[in-house]
Amino acid sequence: MDFSLPKEIEEKRNKVREFALREFTDEKKRYYDEHEKFPFEIREKGFKEGIFGVNNPWEQLVTIEELFRVDPGLGNSILSSAFGAEVLMLFGNDFQKKKYLEPVLKGEKIMGFATTEPVAGSDVAGIASRIENKDGYWLLNGSKMFITNGTVADFFLVLTRSGPSPSEQKRHHNMTMIILESNCPGVSRNKLYGKMGVRATDTAEIIFDNVKVPNENIIGEVGKGFYYAMTFFDISRIYIAAQSIGIAEGAVDMIIDKVKKDEKFSTMESVQFAIAEIITKVEAARLLTYEAASYLFEFKPDPTLTSMAKYYSADVATFAAEKALEITGVDGAITSLERLFRDAKIMEIWEGSTEIEKLVIYRSFIKKVMQK
Repeated sequence: MDFSLPKEIEEKRNKVREFALREFTDEKKRYYDEHEKFPFEIREKGFKEGIFGVNNPWEQLVTIEELFRVDPGLGNSILSSAFGAEVLMLFGNDFQKKKYLEPVLKGEKIMGFATTEPVAGSDVAGIASRIENKDGYWLLNGSKMFITNGTVADFFLVLTRSGPSPSEQKRHHNMTMIILESNCPGVSRNKLYGKMGVRATDTAEIIFDNVKVPNENIIGEVGKGFYYAMTFFDISRIYIAAQSIGIAEGAVDMIIDKVKKDEKFSTMESVQFAIAEIITKVEAARLLTYEAASYLFEFKPDPTLTSMAKYYSADVATFAAEKALEITGVDGAITSLERLFRDAKIMEIWEGSTEIEKLVIYRSFIKKVMQK
């Protein structure tokens, strides 16, 4: 069994790392974190230099790792421009792909994926926003919370209810995915400030007040939205795992910088043990993530493996960042390592919290055990 990636994939990894080290300067990382601004110019450079791309999923995976290794907030500004694009690729019609997806992939537009609500986070089936079928259009009301690209996106894919609230056993029924242009009358967006991490990534609350949605903006079949969202999470959770691996590697890089500058520091067994532990966990997280990705990229996703990869990699990212802070002490607390530590924590939350991933793993495992 060959565990190495093809030469062209590793070449892409090197290209992305060179870009990130050149463009994500310490000054830029500090500025966009402190001011919580979206780095439009960095995003544009990323597209111009071919950093972003969806033609080869393995290239996308290593791109995520290397961008997050240098700075998660700035890296995500490039990657999240197409957040949710896979839903349009898989379930959108030709008209929707031409009008909405193509400009995003060219870097001309930014999209967002809106599922989370004040009353429904990891529990996607608990959403309350609703669309009603009128004469020739749909009427949307409700709100979304913590939406990536909330104030900068040109349009969103919105998951909403399209029928009566079903029984507790069938809460995932009667949900529909729609395309919503951000400048539609009745749409208001409020940027969220003071996030713990990834502050260069735009996040907002979105409110819908009698927003008219044309029939042509319904994605796939009415009532199938929950399944489209779950398919997307099977994909995006692999990418969150890659983000986590990048963060953990970034923490190692910062420890090594300290080792290079202080020879006495490098002789301390506690430091040596910490580095050994982190890089072992990183390697384990990468192998688990690549295994899950191999199934996904062959169109045979394994939700259990995906949840394992997302949960474990996020745990490793937090561990690595925390251990790096302990090792570097004051030096780390006043450098970009402090920011990396804050960025790491979100890995345990978005695209399904650690608790949700553990539930998926347990339920799948116990189901197999009971069938024996």
